Amino acid sequence: MDILTQQLINGLVLGSIYALVALGYTMVYGILELINFAHGEVTMFGAMICLAVIGALAGGTGLDGGAIVLLGLLAAIAACMAMGFLIERIAYRPLRRAPRLAALITAIGMSIVLQNLAMLIWGRQYITFPPLLPLVRYELAGAVITNLQIFIMILSCLLMTGLLLLVKKTRLGRAMRATAQAQDIAGLMGINTHTIISVTFVIGAALAAVAGVMVSAYYGLAHYYMGFMLGLKAFTAAVLGGIGNIAGAMLGGLLLGVIESLGAGYIGELTGGFLGSHYQDVFAFFVLILVLIVRPSGLLGERVVERA
Repeated sequence: MDILTQQLINGLVLGSIYALVALGYTMVYGILELINFAHGEVTMFGAMICLAVIGALAGGTGLDGGAIVLLGLLAAIAACMAMGFLIERIAYRPLRRAPRLAALITAIGMSIVLQNLAMLIWGRQYITFPPLLPLVRYELAGAVITNLQIFIMILSCLLMTGLLLLVKKTRLGRAMRATAQAQDIAGLMGINTHTIISVTFVIGAALAAVAGVMVSAYYGLAHYYMGFMLGLKAFTAAVLGGIGNIAGAMLGGLLLGVIESLGAGYIGELTGGFLGSHYQDVFAFFVLILVLIVRPSGLLGERVVERA
């Protein structure tokens, strides 16, 4: 039971991060039916920029650790929002009417460009997250949970709730839903669809920046290649929940994190460590294969649009 509780805690923490990144995939797909494969690299840039700001401020500015991390997070969010806007404006908008394959190839190319750009800026080495915040451990039903894990889960829930309220209750959210339903008709109704699409990229990039900082703080390091696998897992989470469905992305992220942790923990124990945490990525993509075979539309169903 102790192992189960611990793996559930670890899985919910990972799932919260996957859900934040998956929201960016599912929002863009819901409006453009485009898989933005560069989204994982935006997450990576969020982590790298945050660590760069922390490194610059931690050398005797007099600020405490919490203020330094907060400033790094805000800088990462601002930079990633600008990056999301530029990616949509430069890479995707000129291909708005092009065949989908052209946009897909462009997304993969943008991912590779951002990876290499990060490598040129920060190098190939791993960058460690400095221990600026005290780590407190709590006992919970025989398991251990830290204040960082609690913070990650609470902040993720607040951001996901805020996004749901934004989409469902605000004027901007109504415009986003109308653009997702039928761009041409939304334009005739006075909605600037170009602006709405840009805002969608910007919001997704902001969530990705927060997720990138969470990952680097949780594992204690960042790397120019970290966004690739994280992006694939988040995409898997979006497909699992039903890509194009915001609630589905949240559910898929949480489920994928729990499945991955339970698989790595229990199967690793049953095999004597032979299939342990080093093979946890296998469980995520095994779930993706099963979902595509059994229920291609995902658990909550893909948003199906009837084009005018």
